[in-house]
Amino acid sequence: MKKYYPLLFIFTILALMANGQDRIIKISQDTIKCQIKEIGDDEVKYTQNNYTGDVIYGIDKNKISRIIFNDGKELKINDSMFDAEIYNKQRKNVFKIGFLSPLVGATSFTYEKSLKPGKSIEATMGVIGLGITGTRDPKGLYFKFGYKFIKSPDFYQKGTRFDHILKGAYVRPEISISSYTINSKNLDFIDNGQLNSGGVRESNTMFAFMINLGKQWVFDNRFVLDWFAGLGYGFGHSYQNNGNHYAFMGGVPDFPLAVTSGIRIGILF
Repeated sequence: MKKYYPLLFIFTILALMANGQDRIIKISQDTIKCQIKEIGDDEVKYTQNNYTGDVIYGIDKNKISRIIFNDGKELKINDSMFDAEIYNKQRKNVFKIGFLSPLVGATSFTYEKSLKPGKSIEATMGVIGLGITGTRDPKGLYFKFGYKFIKSPDFYQKGTRFDHILKGAYVRPEISISSYTINSKNLDFIDNGQLNSGGVRESNTMFAFMINLGKQWVFDNRFVLDWFAGLGYGFGHSYQNNGNHYAFMGGVPDFPLAVTSGIRIGILF
């Protein structure tokens, strides 16, 4: 009889495996005991023992947290909306230029990189004096560093995706630093009937924390158009309470509220 023990043990294991059930763990943490039949792009199909085998059920993958198979193996299910693999063929880096920034005395250059669906980082450098400056001749640089939260849809349907990983309305918290020199306003004088500016330069160094709201459009996975406006709190050293700091407006002691806006155009790579 003992010689049949190994065979009996094997048959017992096979029987348990045959009667074993897979488990679907939903996002809500509810569990469905079943036999998995198919895992598709958008749906998982399964049967259940207490119903006839001809009845096949389906559940949206975005409602599933993970699947535990009867052999103990586990499969984690990613929400298709935020599954980075879906966006592999999309360009995730952007170089942008401030479209109107030269008209206000500075030209801005921005680099944006997607970190994952719905999240990106952005860094901007502005060259103060590269543009239309007038008689005050500003010279300097400003920098902006921001983290962008791109809005997802208000409701989901099966197969919902971001049209492009960098497209959509967004919120961008941002830190701004602006440092520049500029001719003083009150040193202009008349010499032989002509207006002349004095040689004294003002030095300004300003900081701001901004919250920007904006929207970015992507065309043909190649070009972008970005519009934004923001409010925040500014502080620092501004000679004669000058309110234009090129990276933002305001933020002086008499008016600590800082504001900004802009239009950027760019190319994806």
